[in-house]
Amino acid sequence: MADKKNLPIEEEEDERNLNYNPPAQKSLQEIQELDKDDESLVKYKQTLLGPGPVTAGISGPNVQVTRLTLLCDEAPGPITMDLTGDLSALREKTFSLKEGATYRLKIDFKVNREIVAGLRYHHVTHRKGIRVDKVSYMVGSYGPKAEEHDFLCPVDEAPKGMMSRGHYQVKSQFTDDDKNVYLDWEWNFDIKKDWNE
Repeated sequence: MADKKNLPIEEEEDERNLNYNPPAQKSLQEIQELDKDDESLVKYKQTLLGPGPVTAGISGPNVQVTRLTLLCDEAPGPITMDLTGDLSALREKTFSLKEGATYRLKIDFKVNREIVAGLRYHHVTHRKGIRVDKVSYMVGSYGPKAEEHDFLCPVDEAPKGMMSRGHYQVKSQFTDDDKNVYLDWEWNFDIKKDWNE
């Protein structure tokens, strides 16, 4: 049986060999200096990057994941994980989810200094040490901004039926195209017959 405290997220290899090599990394200032004479490009860059340099969060990581929220119309309220504090406390807490409920995950994050390309959210779900689900969502590429960005995952449905009820462990990761891991955390949920059970 797998160690419940060390659930792996395996790297997902793309089945299509695209031979994609990301372009050389450029600083935000270098990008803003390029093509200053082209008015349409300057306007486009201002739309994407904002009017001026962002100075908030210079000392911290470039990408800060702040919250993961489970949105479900049927739930008594949103289920929110604060990802800015002690992540080990999330391993001790268990969230409840009604069997068969449809929900969406919402990820809130902040980009501080440089453009980040190809952000992805991955999670692997285990039950009794056996992997039962693995998902990977392309979040996208973002420029620095004083406000938080958010991403809504596609609608998903909780398992249903008596055999699906029970305890699940999830290992989540937030990465980018350069294989930088911005956040890695574990959390738990129970599938129950009803919300109030």
